[in-house]
Amino acid sequence: CRHLAFTDCGYWTTWLGELCHWTVFRCLAYALFLSFHLSQGTRDYNPKQMAIREKVFNTIISCFKRHGAENIDTPVFELKETLTGKYGEDSKLIYDLKDQGGELLSLRYDLTVPFARYLAMNKVTNIKRYHIAKVYRRDNPAMTRGRYREFYQCDFDIAGQYDPMIPDAECLKIVHEILSELELGDFRIKVNDRRILDGMFAVCGVPDDKFRTICSTVDKLDKMSWEDVRSEMVKEKGLSEEAADQIGQYVSLQGGMDLAERLLQDAKMSQSKQACAGLTDMKQLFSYLQLFQVTDKVVFDLSLARGLDYYTGVIYEAILTQTGPEGVSVGSVAGGGRYDGLVGMFDPKGRKVPCVGVSIGIERVFSIMEQKAEASAEKVRTTETQVMVASAQKNLLEERLRLTAELWNAGIKAEVMYKKNPKLLSQLQHCEDSGIPLVAIIGEQELKDGVVKLRTVHSREEIDVSRAELVEEIKRRTSDV
Repeated sequence: CRHLAFTDCGYWTTWLGELCHWTVFRCLAYALFLSFHLSQGTRDYNPKQMAIREKVFNTIISCFKRHGAENIDTPVFELKETLTGKYGEDSKLIYDLKDQGGELLSLRYDLTVPFARYLAMNKVTNIKRYHIAKVYRRDNPAMTRGRYREFYQCDFDIAGQYDPMIPDAECLKIVHEILSELELGDFRIKVNDRRILDGMFAVCGVPDDKFRTICSTVDKLDKMSWEDVRSEMVKEKGLSEEAADQIGQYVSLQGGMDLAERLLQDAKMSQSKQACAGLTDMKQLFSYLQLFQVTDKVVFDLSLARGLDYYTGVIYEAILTQTGPEGVSVGSVAGGGRYDGLVGMFDPKGRKVPCVGVSIGIERVFSIMEQKAEASAEKVRTTETQVMVASAQKNLLEERLRLTAELWNAGIKAEVMYKKNPKLLSQLQHCEDSGIPLVAIIGEQELKDGVVKLRTVHSREEIDVSRAELVEEIKRRTSDV
């Protein structure tokens, strides 16, 4: 300050003005940054990422259609009362919308509850459906593991009164097909049954009113050690140490049909009618899975709980057996089960429609596919353009547009550069960069002769093709692209 007092005032006034101007600019820039960053747990997708996603979606939809599923859609938000009480301890993750002085609404948490509401409202008692749409959860995001607050689910469900375990086995077959076709790596499908779990809790001494909360704790075994799970059951949930230790003996068991047979002979489990019914169905399920030739990837795992309240029978979850980069696990990539009582919650007369289904965790699948593409430096095409219409000479814009329109009208995926006189090198470079396989080149001589010079981009070979035969020649050359 002493220095400023004895210095030329005009200079320092200018300097201070510039300093204030720069400070204001920085504040504005920071404010703009705050205004334009994404909401937590969401993301944008560039064309390359969308191309990978589209490939994944097409694989999944193709499988659903192969199994005879029909497509439906439901609103992105539901009445709050529709979603309340369906998700157990996960209900706290539901996004409630601000009250506008009318209906209390929430964003859908999954696609299963809206599907059950749809069945009840429309009195549908028999359908095999698929539904691919966004859902919303106030979860703690883990972007590298494919865990978001806004994400897609790909659901397949069978509703109707059928003989036990046949639809359930088909759902597991679908999971096996999709994960095999996507080539994500080795995977395992864990199966259990809520009746077996409830029977296990009963014979281990868990009070009836603690079944759901203990089930939610057991569901954490894929993220926590048994010691931590046991501690939560005893210290936080008030379960006796003896009951917790007995549960620990059962949830460590894994196997196949042989395990179901062994548990049917178990001194404690055989005392529970619920458990015996679930174990009998588990044996039947594995017999169908053998016919579908998928038992190599399926394991009966008593630690599988799936905390959602609406499950009533078989439950399952698919996980990848290898970890991702830096040893990070991506968690489950598919899950589902039987929910025979959910539709009845929405029917005025309580009429039930037996349902079983599966949901593919598309974001986690995409995260793995994206990492694989980056690791392999794979070039991903972001367009499906088959041919670029180009010219080597000036003043041929109208002819290029005319030819492009002819190709579009014939169902050919074509592009043209939006310049009157583009350089041929620029047009060819665009094809190289975009992966466009063919270039249709026209010039004064080609127009006189009624031909088009068709160039194969990767080999640079060129042939003259008559204008009348151009469409068929392009189709022939791109039939396997």
